[in-house]
Amino acid sequence: MQQLVEYAARHPWLVSATALMLVMVILYELRERSNAFAAVSPQDAIRLMNQHALVLDIRSPEEYAAGHVGGARHLPSADILKAGETLKKYLEKPVIVYDERGGLGAAAARQLAAQGFRKAVTLRGGLAAWRTENLPVTKGAK
Repeated sequence: MQQLVEYAARHPWLVSATALMLVMVILYELRERSNAFAAVSPQDAIRLMNQHALVLDIRSPEEYAAGHVGGARHLPSADILKAGETLKKYLEKPVIVYDERGGLGAAAARQLAAQGFRKAVTLRGGLAAWRTENLPVTKGAK
């Protein structure tokens, strides 16, 4: 133990850099785990939909009309900040958010969770993953 203290006293920059790297690795891992808990596979999304989950498509209106998950509501990504007011009745129900590839969907799910949606998740891989699984898409705007 005394040798460790002596080493730290002789090499403060090395010890500081090592401690900083350790903190950065821990923060990175925590961030990745928090992102992972809020993502569901297309199969899990179907299970949630069978339990009457609300499905939100946050892509542009043109992309939504070109093809979306059946039963999905279009909600522009700019309106996510007001979703707590407009979708109050879904605060306790599962809410699945998706975009084309999944990046914006994860941010939107976190935003919904911050507004009190207890079961907000994102579709892992977005609509692209849904299509990869050969799951049906509905065309046209509702």
